[in-house]
Amino acid sequence: MYTLPKIERFNQNVLSKYQVYNSVFLTLPFASIDNTGVLLPLFSEVCEKGFKKQETPIQIVDFFSNKYLDNTSEWDRVDLLFRFIQYIERQIVLFDAIEDAAFAIVNNLEGKGSLRDIKENAEDKDKLDDLRSFLASFKVRPVLTAHPTQFYPGAVLGIITDLTEAIRIDDLVNIKKLLSQLGKTPFIKQQKPSPYDEAVSLIWYLENVFYETSGEILSYVQKNIFNNDSIQNPIFDLGFWPGGDRDGNPFVTTEITLNVADRLRTSILKCYYKDIRKLKRKLTFSKVDELLADLESKIYRSVFYSVGDIYLSLNELESQLQKIKILIIEEHQSLYLDELNTLINKVKLFGFHFSTLDIRQNSKIHEQIFAEIYPTSITGSESEILDSIASIKGKLNPDDFSDEMTRATLSSIYAMKTIQSKNGEKASNRYIISNCDSATQVLQAFALIRQCDWDQPTVDVVPLFEVIDDFQNAACIMEQLYNCTEYVNHLKRRGNQQTVMLGFSDGTKDGGYLMANWSIYKAKEQITTISRKYGIKVIFFDGRGGPPARGGGKTHKFYASLGSSIENQEIQVTVQGQTISSNFGTLDSCRYNLENLLSAGATNQVFAEKQASLTSDEKSILDELAVVGFEKYSNFKKHPKFIPYLEQMSTLNYYAKTNIGSRPAKRKNSETLNFSELRAIPFVGSWSQLKQNVPGFFGVGTALKHFEDSNQWDKVQNLFDTSLFFKTLLENSMMSLAKSFFPLTAYMKDDPEFGEFWLIIYNEFLETKRLLLKIAGHKELMENYPDGKASIVVRENIVKPLLTVQQYALSRIHQLNQESKPDEKLIQVYQKLVTRSLFGNTNASRNSA
Repeated sequence: MYTLPKIERFNQNVLSKYQVYNSVFLTLPFASIDNTGVLLPLFSEVCEKGFKKQETPIQIVDFFSNKYLDNTSEWDRVDLLFRFIQYIERQIVLFDAIEDAAFAIVNNLEGKGSLRDIKENAEDKDKLDDLRSFLASFKVRPVLTAHPTQFYPGAVLGIITDLTEAIRIDDLVNIKKLLSQLGKTPFIKQQKPSPYDEAVSLIWYLENVFYETSGEILSYVQKNIFNNDSIQNPIFDLGFWPGGDRDGNPFVTTEITLNVADRLRTSILKCYYKDIRKLKRKLTFSKVDELLADLESKIYRSVFYSVGDIYLSLNELESQLQKIKILIIEEHQSLYLDELNTLINKVKLFGFHFSTLDIRQNSKIHEQIFAEIYPTSITGSESEILDSIASIKGKLNPDDFSDEMTRATLSSIYAMKTIQSKNGEKASNRYIISNCDSATQVLQAFALIRQCDWDQPTVDVVPLFEVIDDFQNAACIMEQLYNCTEYVNHLKRRGNQQTVMLGFSDGTKDGGYLMANWSIYKAKEQITTISRKYGIKVIFFDGRGGPPARGGGKTHKFYASLGSSIENQEIQVTVQGQTISSNFGTLDSCRYNLENLLSAGATNQVFAEKQASLTSDEKSILDELAVVGFEKYSNFKKHPKFIPYLEQMSTLNYYAKTNIGSRPAKRKNSETLNFSELRAIPFVGSWSQLKQNVPGFFGVGTALKHFEDSNQWDKVQNLFDTSLFFKTLLENSMMSLAKSFFPLTAYMKDDPEFGEFWLIIYNEFLETKRLLLKIAGHKELMENYPDGKASIVVRENIVKPLLTVQQYALSRIHQLNQESKPDEKLIQVYQKLVTRSLFGNTNASRNSA
């Protein structure tokens, strides 16, 4: 029997099931749900027809009210709109659960990009030794961050997990119970979570998904590729930011950092304890049972009896497991050896730290601290100043300083030492400097670390370059560091490795889609060249978000497209909010995406038929595209209505009211909106709520048209046909277009203040769409990803009424504010309606912010 095409598998296992289970909502015994469930499809139909007739959201809602509601007051109408939002939120949860349940069917887990595919490909091409060599050194590091792009509270995530399992086995009785539970479970948080709360939420994924999946992948590699030989390289490293990311978050304290590290250790010990309990039921053999019982007892006491005390070391745990392995092989015919190897691999991978807790702080904070500690400037040539800063060491006491930020920053470094002493070096050994634009800033952080009584710190200092100018200067900055004797000595102690982080989110916000992505590519090439010149192995850490505008989309294809001119021995990438739950939220999706990242590395290093690096002519084309796109985007940002449009016509000012994250929406608590201080998430998310997705396409159409108008279209066409990097870049932009819906805001074209500005956006959208379809040879966007397109269509249709409500509420707020005596109470209710509408749209998009 042949396997159905992916789109047919989607239709059968996702779309059909959604239609069936969605009808179950109508049978739930809740007050007014029946009325809401009947009226919502009618409202959806009115929205659909209304937008086709170019009606405004106010006209659409008014028409619906006049036709289907009996002389209701405005307050009754608003109450119904709130119920629509609540209903839609639960429809989205249902669709999420159905997609998760069908993931393994729709996405072939043994197909292209899987470990099995890699292995069989290596065997066919007689490259198994090359694959073993690759896996002996290559690593993937997903770094979980608490960036606020996930609106589901923990209770709802738990329901999604249970609902997914019930749907997978078509347990209708349990599905009805879970949908009933969903109807009674709040979707909003009354208070902002603390950084510790955020950490606990993400540790759930470590315990329930990454722990199992990573261990199983490692065991598969050991058994099927390394023929059961021990693997020294654990392949995966997990990173963790909640509780350690201090950049712009005043709520991250030293106490929280230490508590999160303790929680990570306790969590991994609990995981080991559960596995040992399972093994005890199987390894009931003489001698073996005694060793297992001893481990079980010590771990239990470490987790449940003590406060911070550990009754066995990591070395002792590893040694005892090896003794058990030898006994099983020599005396018990290797019975249950696979299960034991899986636990041994997990211990090798997760240690007592579970995930590395990164510490991050803004470079400008370090400059302020340095100015306080050293009020007299260091003089000399630039290289002499750098050498002087790098040579500073000592023992600063945080309590000796009056400035709170100085005390907190120094305390965070001392916390790293404490965490390492308790959980091992890997527990917290990276200090990230955000907004970095000079070698001085790197060495200031390095000096501060050394002055915390840490002459030879077991810490990697990681510069994070985030804007276009910094991408272009990054290689020069790194060369300055490589010429600094004290810093080079530090790198030698760290294995001659240097991690460099590059921020896609702020890069796109700063320079537009084409310029940001191309500048990062070039920065990686230049940093690789400089690093190789000085004998340093550079590791790139990508700060990516969910949508293409923040470096998301088909991420694995970007890594597969890198040539030998970019160091690619590790893939390190941030995973945020929605992307955690959508790409790594289940065992199946986690395995699929981790294996795809491994496959991307193998494609680039093991199976590359030719050099994937771009030629000089191809780079010239990309340079020209980026410059034209950058000029278009820069002029757009300079438009006098740019900031007012975001403030008055989008949901930007409502993000801070959602209580989904501990971090403020702006880096500084200023009254006026300073674009440079605005965080990328609310910036990108606000465009997404408008269904305009500007950061994911603006400037692309203008850049392509430049080549069309100058009779050079064949150049970009050939580049698209031959370069996986360029093709992936444009295909991800197509995804941004596919998630746009301009009829929603078409009423703005008639606005006396913002009409012209809206048309600028819309015209660029039309031009980008026309030329992307032309270069891809398609009639429709995402034509080559029919299942992905189908999922987007369903999700967009679910939230269309919700977005209509959002725009209706924003319009009513504008109308009320223009009245001589605005009804403040009604305005506040509409503001709540806008805030509440943010949730469902963001969750439905899965990678909108």
